[in-house]
Amino acid sequence: MPTRATLAATLVRAPRRPGVDPLQPRGTHGARQIATTRLCLDAGAAASYASPGCESVAVLLGGAARATIGAHAFDITRRDVFSERATALFVPAGQTLDIAASAALEMMVFAVPVAEGATRTPAMVGPDQVEIHQRGLDGFTREVHDLFVRDPHVERLMVGETFNPAGHWSSYPPHKHDGRHGEPDLEEVYYYRIDPPQGFGTQVMYTHDGEEHVHLVRDGDVVVLPYGYHPVGSPPGYRLYYLWAMVGAERRLALYEDPAHVWVKG
Repeated sequence: MPTRATLAATLVRAPRRPGVDPLQPRGTHGARQIATTRLCLDAGAAASYASPGCESVAVLLGGAARATIGAHAFDITRRDVFSERATALFVPAGQTLDIAASAALEMMVFAVPVAEGATRTPAMVGPDQVEIHQRGLDGFTREVHDLFVRDPHVERLMVGETFNPAGHWSSYPPHKHDGRHGEPDLEEVYYYRIDPPQGFGTQVMYTHDGEEHVHLVRDGDVVVLPYGYHPVGSPPGYRLYYLWAMVGAERRLALYEDPAHVWVKG
């Protein structure tokens, strides 16, 4: 069992602030490797982001900008997470992401340490390159979008998006990836958006040895998932989105489903 905070300490809630906001620094809220940063810019504003010794993936949630990483420039735009597919950028270790917003912008950035001397090239995944997966049955159908997951660009991070229809569950049947049952040990972080934004969702977290906690999640919340099962529910009337980032000893998606609940798959 890793050294960790309790499941009750894994929620991060903070108002949106202009500029570069380190919402969840590495080593906080149970995160051992992932750091989470939010960028909010008004039209005409600019900002720079860098995380020395780390590779980063930046995902545009809404707005428009010219993004520059070294000699590479990208024009990025997205109406919002519920109406357009993502645009995401890979920022290699040792490089800086410069953003010049042409429309009010929100962007999330995840960073993890990489070995010294790693040399990689910046890359962009646009809406046409997002891999779409339909998952689940009945009241736990959802849509999963892979951004940087099996690509040749990123060394360690895996990043994607999940969309819950109103009244549905995801990460269901409950699954985990903490290594306790032979699956790879993957740390994960979720960032939530709700439609309409006054709504909420439920982030359930529990373990076989009896630790359990439920977070009421709001639009703009972060939850760190350091271990244990972590299903997500959206109430009637509210669509739920979460951006997820994972990292482990190997770059491979894997999970272990709670044997008590796999019967729901038929």
